[in-house]
Amino acid sequence: MSIRRLPPELVNQIAAGEIIERPASVLKELLENALDAGAGAIQVDIEAGGTRLIRVRDDGRGMAAADLALAVESHATSKIAALDDLEHIATLGFRGEALPSIASVAALTITSRRVDADHGHRLKAGQGQTPVPAPHPPGTTVEVRDLFHSVPARRKFLRTERTELRHVQELVRRVALGRPEVAFRLTHNGRDLLHLPALPAERSEQRVSELMGRAFTEAALHLDTEAAGLRLQGWVGLPTASRGQPDLQYVYLNGRMIRDRLITQALRRAYADVLFKDRFPAYLLHLQMDPALVDVNVHPTKHEVRFRDGRLVFDFLHRQVTRALAHGGAAPEEHSVEAGRPAGPGDSATAETRWRGDAFGSAQTRLAAPQPGRLPLPVAEARAVYAVPADGTPAAEAESADLGVGVRAVPRLGHAIAQIHGVYVLAESATGLILVDMHAAHERIVYERLKRQYAREGIARQPLLVPVAVGVTPAEADMAEDSRSLLEAVGLEVDRAGPEQLRLRAVPALLARADGEALLRDVLADLRAQGGTAAVEARQRHLLATMGCHGSVRANRRLTPAEQENLLREMERTPNIDQCNHGRPTWVALEMADLDRLFLRGR
Repeated sequence: MSIRRLPPELVNQIAAGEIIERPASVLKELLENALDAGAGAIQVDIEAGGTRLIRVRDDGRGMAAADLALAVESHATSKIAALDDLEHIATLGFRGEALPSIASVAALTITSRRVDADHGHRLKAGQGQTPVPAPHPPGTTVEVRDLFHSVPARRKFLRTERTELRHVQELVRRVALGRPEVAFRLTHNGRDLLHLPALPAERSEQRVSELMGRAFTEAALHLDTEAAGLRLQGWVGLPTASRGQPDLQYVYLNGRMIRDRLITQALRRAYADVLFKDRFPAYLLHLQMDPALVDVNVHPTKHEVRFRDGRLVFDFLHRQVTRALAHGGAAPEEHSVEAGRPAGPGDSATAETRWRGDAFGSAQTRLAAPQPGRLPLPVAEARAVYAVPADGTPAAEAESADLGVGVRAVPRLGHAIAQIHGVYVLAESATGLILVDMHAAHERIVYERLKRQYAREGIARQPLLVPVAVGVTPAEADMAEDSRSLLEAVGLEVDRAGPEQLRLRAVPALLARADGEALLRDVLADLRAQGGTAAVEARQRHLLATMGCHGSVRANRRLTPAEQENLLREMERTPNIDQCNHGRPTWVALEMADLDRLFLRGR
């Protein structure tokens, strides 16, 4: 067969096969065009899940009659004109393929009017493509009817009306979350499904609460950080608000909805230390950067992008979200701090907490004031959890005494007043009660201390006076031999004493009092569960978490009042203290209002 030029209709259908999978795909292209036209309000009307009708009306700039005729021609666009424009794309659409592709698989009608025009014009694609005068307010209306009527084979791949409608609703939610300054309204078969007013920037949280749920915003940190030419804004959900599926994860790049593997991995790594197994974080993040540093012309759907410096983007996202989560804990705000004195590590946090990034020079991160009962915690070097100062004064009193004569701060986690069944520490805070799971909290404290030591100088080892013989299976013995360098890196010195026996010669110095045999068995079980597929860093993190559990105070151990108090103070100095190494919460707060409700007070 000789080479021939394909007819325009076939070219458009091939393009449609790449970008139009279902009604939601059509709607995405139309919404992006409306936003690029400067729309302040967008009305979306759907019938039969979008298979019978998709209508999008906006109040944007509109088009003249000549532009209408060009709009449905292949590769005709007002958004780029030269190769240089393709490398600095600042609009959502740019290829000029969407409308002609849609017209090749559905009945397409466009009606538009410019603000300075007396009337609008209407164009029915495929019918001579000659615009005719038509009444219309300033803006544009695009109607798509009978999707895939010309390609019945494609129509067979559509799901039920309810399923297609669900995809449409999720798309409108995603677009609306990214543009709170634009009003959106969605109807299906004449019934209102969504009505969102336009909001100023300072009220954007209202849009987030409405579309992602108030439970998300009440358990999320507001993030605004900038460094190395990158800016990250939005909300990151606290680990305690994780979900069973990744259904509340939204990322926007320069206003564009994206699903990027590099960004997903960076965020997953940031949460890796604080999430329970098989749980997913919730977040809504806006990443802004120079358009010249990212290629959005990678895939027809424009969901995927390619960064010119992927390592910089990965490190920036991972570092800033990790830092936000580490500082995003944990306790009620202190009270009675002396007015006018510069804030110190023991003071209550202000509405914004700032710190400078190390790898990004002038990085500044700001966390908006959290919800009541949660306050960013300072990061400081951990001291021995149960150590009492030489003068016998509990740490809490010593810290309070430093505030000055006549000034006594109520610590963020309050003062310990009791231990319950050797498991929980009960503290009285400025606003109610704090209940701490002492094992879970100490587990996180020891783990963070191990991580800091490992990052600085590796794990210090404590040789055992008498090596411990540990009976294992041949497979475990082989695995220990193969993983010797990894075990040594985390402070364990192990050699093989026989086909089914290992000899433990040293343990991490911080865990010198732990049961060495039980520690080694748990570490080997952890290695076996991960297999050889986990990255070295992830395996080290898992091993340190396992060892942190062995180094923590066990349940049913009675703590003295001074030890209880020092546990609370150490928690306030520890990042990620809201949850233990396995993602379980370490503390809960009961405000006075909560206690009053329990006893029906005030009714």
